[in-house]
Amino acid sequence: MYKSNAFYRKILCGAAFAITAFSTPTFAANDYPNKPIRILVGASAGGGTDILARALAEKFSQALKQTVVVENRPGASQTIAADNTARANPDGYTLLAATNTNQAIAPHILKLSYDPLKDINAVGLIAKVPHVLVVGKNSPYKSVQDVVNAMKADPGKLTYGSSGIGSTQHIAGEAFNLATGAKATHVPYKGSSQAHADIISGEVSMMFDTTSSAMSQIRGGTLRPLAVLSPERSPELPDVPTLAESGVKGADMYTWYGLFVTGGTDPKIVELLNKTLNDALAMPDIQQRLKSLGGEITPMSAADLAKLNKEEFERFGKLAKEANLQAQ
Repeated sequence: MYKSNAFYRKILCGAAFAITAFSTPTFAANDYPNKPIRILVGASAGGGTDILARALAEKFSQALKQTVVVENRPGASQTIAADNTARANPDGYTLLAATNTNQAIAPHILKLSYDPLKDINAVGLIAKVPHVLVVGKNSPYKSVQDVVNAMKADPGKLTYGSSGIGSTQHIAGEAFNLATGAKATHVPYKGSSQAHADIISGEVSMMFDTTSSAMSQIRGGTLRPLAVLSPERSPELPDVPTLAESGVKGADMYTWYGLFVTGGTDPKIVELLNKTLNDALAMPDIQQRLKSLGGEITPMSAADLAKLNKEEFERFGKLAKEANLQAQ
């Protein structure tokens, strides 16, 4: 059957459009990055997430030969930064330095406008750090047993700070309440550094903070560590007992820090970011920095972090239910 020239022109135009449509992401990935990249942090400056993000930003800038800036968006258990990442263009120019706070805990407690498992994609794990129970330097509590005795003597009078509702510090405090059968009252802040000031002054009794944010204050003598919330003692705090050694079992807690990107970002860009991250984690100065913060470096592929994130999401969902932490 005879076909007109117009017919063939339509076929060729359609084919050209299809090739362009399917090729665009590849060209975009090959051209990446060609403008500044930002890393969003859901906590205030000076906290553990901020410290790690700024250390990595420098390495990313050197490796990708592009400006990398850190933007702090504290509040709502780090979910403000996560929400901004979820709504950004999926082009790889908006990254998120996240923790299991916003990715696995807060979704069970706060009403969010995004799905942390779908709208934010994993890039790679930065580190895992244990938590440590700290009090102010002038606190009357010298041991975990002192704290437990005071909690039982006057339920709810003692307070514990956290970096926000649904944070790992919050969950650690509730796990401590459950494990001891006693009660301390939660006082949320917009970041660990803000909570530290009130603990040092005695306004708040204690905090189940990450070693990454508490270590400088511990070394400076303004915060006193009573126990680490990990199965073994921390190499950076060898003289500090574990909770189990102090008579409290079932309240172990660690925070993981990961790098994420907007959902739907080209897999080639994610692969490049994962390689850049793992290369940075292999550098001696980054390893020493993480070690000084009590961190354990565990390089992962994007798929491995996504798997960990899902497992943690389910685990903390059960814990939040057990502790009767209601969605707000």
